Order: sequence, then structure tokens, then C-alpha cells
Amino acid sequence: MALLLEHEFKPLPADKQIETLPFLEAVAHLPPFFDCLGTPIVYSPVKADLAGNIKKIRAVYDSNPTKFKTLQNILEVEKEMHGAAWPKTGATLALMWLKRGLKFMLVLLQSISDGERDEEHPNLIRVNALKAYEIALKKYHGWMLQKLFTGSVYALPYKSDLLKALEKGKEVKEEESIEKIHQFLSRVTPILDAIYEMYTKMNAELSYKA
Repeated sequence: MALLLEHEFKPLPADKQIETLPFLEAVAHLPPFFDCLGTPIVYSPVKADLAGNIKKIRAVYDSNPTKFKTLQNILEVEKEMHGAAWPKTGATLALMWLKRGLKFMLVLLQSISDGERDEEHPNLIRVNALKAYEIALKKYHGWMLQKLFTGSVYALPYKSDLLKALEKGKEVKEEESIEKIHQFLSRVTPILDAIYEMYTKMNAELSYKA
């Protein structure tokens, strides 16, 4: 899975303190995943949003690498800095949306690797994409965006074409591709879960609609 395993995520430490720089370096390789889904009118903005949020967090980190060494440091320092405007500001807001885009990606891949499918059309990934959208993004989108997303599932690539795109065009057996997806998920899922947990604990999660 050339695209997904290109840059390894560091394992989640026992204290769940995620170092900012290695996280950003690993996640910076993931926006091209959305190119593999086709439908540029829908997924190009998601890709741009992901890349833009990574850039915003990186700018905050670069302003003081010692102060912003971990993602938790970012939330804690920005809470102090921004007062009442927090958490709807700065890298805290950027990471909030970044984690949602990553969640969409991970639920979609998990659903494919678990073998969830439409039995009448087993090579389509509509079922997987709708599940991912429902879980990760739908409640944060207004009516128009929801319509756009749910309509876009009819233009998604076949599962076989998606797997080939993730392998950067190489022909690889489906079982091998699914095994690589498992590897990727086993590394990234604990990290994303820890970020969600951090937002809940710090009361930094917002539910406004985009």
C-alpha cells in the first residue's frame, strides 16, 4: 500500500502524548488519498481542507517547537492564549477538522478491510463511503454539503480501482492490499482515538455545521 505506508506513524506512547512534528510529517502524506476517490468537486475540497489544516498546525508548531512539542501542549497553550475564543481558533480548530477528515478515511478503509459490502454489487464502495461519512462528517455538515456527499457515492471508483490507486498503479492481489490496509489502520487508529479522547477530556469538541 505504497500511498498509505509511505511514511510511518510513530507508535502511540503509553502516556498518549503525541509528538507534534512526527505526527505532522506522517499525516502530510495522506491528503493524496482523496485523489483516489475521484469526484473532484467533492473530494478536492476535502483534500485541500486536510492539507490546509496540517499547514496551520505546522505554522503554530514552528513558531515555538519547544512550547508546542505535543498536540496536547498545543491545546493547553492555546486555551490559555485565546481565552473565550478557544477552541474555535488556531491550531486547536485546525486539528479538530483534521481529525474528522482522518476519521472519514480510517472508517472507510476499516469497512473495506472488514469485508463490508453490497452483496449485489461487491466491487462498489458506496456502502463503505456512506458509513464513513455518517460516522465522521455528516453531523458537522449543513444540508447542501450532506446532499453533495451522499450524491457523490454514485461516482466513486470500484474497490479494485481504489486499491490499485493506493498501490500507485501497481497490480497487487486484493488480499495483499487488504493486509497493508490492516497494517496502516493498526498504526493510525490508536493515535486518532487518543486525539478524539483528548478533545473530549479538554472539552474542545465543537458541533457547529460547516
